[in-house]
Amino acid sequence: MIPSADNLSGSGQRHRGSSKAGKTAYLGLCLALALICSYVEVLIPFPIGIPGVKLGLTNVVIVGILYLSGWRDAAMVSLARVLLAGFFFGNLYSILYSLAGAFLSLIVMVMIKNTGKLHLISVSAAGGIAHNVGQFLVAALVVDNYRILYYLPVLFLVGMATGVLIGVAATGILKRLPSVIRQIGNGL
Repeated sequence: MIPSADNLSGSGQRHRGSSKAGKTAYLGLCLALALICSYVEVLIPFPIGIPGVKLGLTNVVIVGILYLSGWRDAAMVSLARVLLAGFFFGNLYSILYSLAGAFLSLIVMVMIKNTGKLHLISVSAAGGIAHNVGQFLVAALVVDNYRILYYLPVLFLVGMATGVLIGVAATGILKRLPSVIRQIGNGL
């Protein structure tokens, strides 16, 4: 963000309002990117023969926000994305599954990230597993059939694999972000 005459005080510092506007614009941009990723996933099937499995492109954005500006911003964008994507591209069930997966994933990623002991890729892999577990729990409630338990090991493996891919992508993107975006993400 380039300072202008109307957002500089006499000492050359930015007014608080301009940083708030920058943060709002940053989160709006992140939400738009997350929605685009959701739409791309709807358009491009993930052909591995397992029903309901997706790559999780949106998690690149969510993991990026988590590392740039914290869990609150990641939770806000994730909630808005799940609701909007569900209304645009899905239905009530897709919203329920996505909410369960997104928030269990975020909780697990925040807890692991806060330990400071694991790399972003490991945090993302754990988030991928947790996302699938969250969706599995909702499915178990909806279907009410114990045989669904046989599907859980596959979901663990797929969640870990896609989480690693998303973690690698997020790491690469975060390394290449311009410093101005990093500053806005960190709250200026």
